[in-house]
Amino acid sequence: MELYLLRHGIAEEHRAGAPDSARALTTEGRKKLAGVMEMARATGAAPSLLLSSPYVRAMETARIAATELGYKGAIIEAKCLTPDGSPHDVWSEVRENRHESGILLTSHEPLLSKLAAYVLGCPALLVEMKKSALLRIDVDAARNIPYGILRWMLVPVVAQL
Repeated sequence: MELYLLRHGIAEEHRAGAPDSARALTTEGRKKLAGVMEMARATGAAPSLLLSSPYVRAMETARIAATELGYKGAIIEAKCLTPDGSPHDVWSEVRENRHESGILLTSHEPLLSKLAAYVLGCPALLVEMKKSALLRIDVDAARNIPYGILRWMLVPVVAQL
C-alpha cells in the first residue's frame, strides 16, 4: 500500500478566544500546498482513500489534495489524526483500511513526524515535516507491526523549482 503523509498548509495565526482547531489556511498556504500537490500528481500519486484530522486547516488541505490528485471519494474525518494523536492508533486505522491501494493522511505535527518514524521502524528517526510537506511510504498494512519503505518526500521549496 502507498501511504501518503501530508501536513496541512500554512494556517492563520491563533486568535484569542478561538479554538486552535478553527484555524483556516492562508492564501500563501493554499498556493504552496497546490504546488506540492501538482508535483505529487506528476509522480502518479493516486490515493484510493483520504483520511483527515477534523481540524479546519487539515480538512481544507485534504480538499485541495483531493482536487489536485483527481480523488473523487469522500474525505473521512479521523480523530486519531489530531496533533496529539498516537502513531499506534493511526496505524490501526490504516490497517482497518488495508484493502485500499493508497491512503493519504492529512494531519499535523508532532504526529506526522512521529508516525513516519514509527512506520519506518525507527523510533529515533527525526523527520522534519514542514507545512505542506508530503511523504510517501510504501507499507505492508497486513502486518500488525508496521514495516515501511520511504519512497520520496516533497516540500514547498522543491515544488517551486
